[in-house]
Amino acid sequence: MIHETTPLRARLLISCLDQPGIVSAVSSFLHQHQANIVQSDQYSTDPSGGMFFIRIEFDLFENGLKFANVKKAFAEVADSFKMDWQMELASRRKKMAIFVSKEDHCLLELLWKWRAGELKVDIPLVISNHDSLRQEVEGYGIPFYHIPVTKETKHEAEAEAIQLINQHEADFIVLARYMQILSPAFVGTFPKRIINIHHSFLPAFIGANPYAKAFARGVKLIGATAHYVTNDLDEGPIIEQDVLRVNHRYTTDQLRVVGRNVERITLARAVMWHANDQIIVHGNKTVVF
Repeated sequence: MIHETTPLRARLLISCLDQPGIVSAVSSFLHQHQANIVQSDQYSTDPSGGMFFIRIEFDLFENGLKFANVKKAFAEVADSFKMDWQMELASRRKKMAIFVSKEDHCLLELLWKWRAGELKVDIPLVISNHDSLRQEVEGYGIPFYHIPVTKETKHEAEAEAIQLINQHEADFIVLARYMQILSPAFVGTFPKRIINIHHSFLPAFIGANPYAKAFARGVKLIGATAHYVTNDLDEGPIIEQDVLRVNHRYTTDQLRVVGRNVERITLARAVMWHANDQIIVHGNKTVVF
């Protein structure tokens, strides 16, 4: 069948217990709704009773109402296999809120990729517990909110941040070296929607001052870890990790410079995957397609 209209690209992510008939049921459903599958990636932890994960991109050849109908109708298929699933239009740009403190390298990497069109999101706001990066952020035409945080005002500061995030309808949050530990209440408000960059190759050197710890151990690789935030500090589902090689001549400050380079690359990659619906979270792990 030849279609003359511009197709609507959509993405479907599924996780469920592995069982016969999943791929057939999904493919038949999309065929019945005149959808054309353009890419399909799948992974099974154990074909005999493990978990099954699949990401499908498909095209529809009618308007957005058709997509809404397809998404609604798919619930019946999902229920029959007890699926966790999400279906998104590829054209919908997610809204990303950024939290930052004083260090700017991760923030500026995200802003540069956004302006260059490499990171296909909208950035409705940046929140910081310091005012030092206001000029850089507002230079991109993005609203900047300074919310100071102290031990005594933490609850009020988080409440203000939550209000701003909801007001701007942000889909997810990126902690671009935001040097504050979020409360369980805040994390619980945005489950699987907060991405953090940890300046270390987790699970090594958890917590503060990882470069001093790395120097003391004489490491030969400096790494960074992007992960979803949970109430367990630095132990949420890992999205991406990367490393750069160092040697015995590197001082703590030089390790920190190398670390900043790998941090910004690792975080930007993880954010891009999240924005493109390439990640499925299962327990404390991720499947990245």
